[in-house]
Amino acid sequence: MTERIQKGGLQIATVLYDLLVNEIVPGTGVDADQFWQSLEDLVQDLAPENKVLLAHRDEFQQKIDNWHRQNVYTPDTRPAYKSFLENIGYLLPEGDDFAITTENVDSEIAIQAGPQLVVPVMNARFALNAANARWGSLYDALYGTDVISESDGADKGKGYNPVRGRKVIEFGRELLDTAAPLTAGSHKDVIQYQVVENNLTVALKDGSATSLKDTGKFVGYTGSKHKPESILLKNNE
Repeated sequence: MTERIQKGGLQIATVLYDLLVNEIVPGTGVDADQFWQSLEDLVQDLAPENKVLLAHRDEFQQKIDNWHRQNVYTPDTRPAYKSFLENIGYLLPEGDDFAITTENVDSEIAIQAGPQLVVPVMNARFALNAANARWGSLYDALYGTDVISESDGADKGKGYNPVRGRKVIEFGRELLDTAAPLTAGSHKDVIQYQVVENNLTVALKDGSATSLKDTGKFVGYTGSKHKPESILLKNNE
């Protein structure tokens, strides 16, 4: 049986209570007791309405089950079935055109391109799959798919093919030139990236130094400024 903690009128699973109080709330400026009280207020306010909606759903399901017990669904009975669903209020008339905005919606849903996967946080494998779907490796995708052709000795094979690998790297550098172009030169000719006064400085093969045409695309790095382990660029959010 799940161990629970009583907070006001709520019974909260201990693991959830500890997670929020000890790991989520600290540093947010939110008072844990106020959070639980606000949650209880929401539950008390919405529970009666939710109970009515659930009862309405059960009523719909009962009527639909009865229809299927008395009728066989075929292409010929489809119009009658649709009419039945409209009569009980399950299908509603199409309304006027409307617009939906992204105001007050998290940027990762509203403006940032990428797969949107909703997974249970208690299943680590599902959570990992969701992260990989959004933050996958471009090099892995290029090497393993037909984006890079297998012509001229660039076949995938069973092991690593350096010819294909060079094509993958070239494709990646060309993409960087498009998404985060340099003021001068190409990412293909870069021998070193450094962080100088919080801006990205780029050393090229010919001994010259350049920078991003749009310095705002550089948003972070790991490692040291003089020898970063990785560079984080932002494009199209």
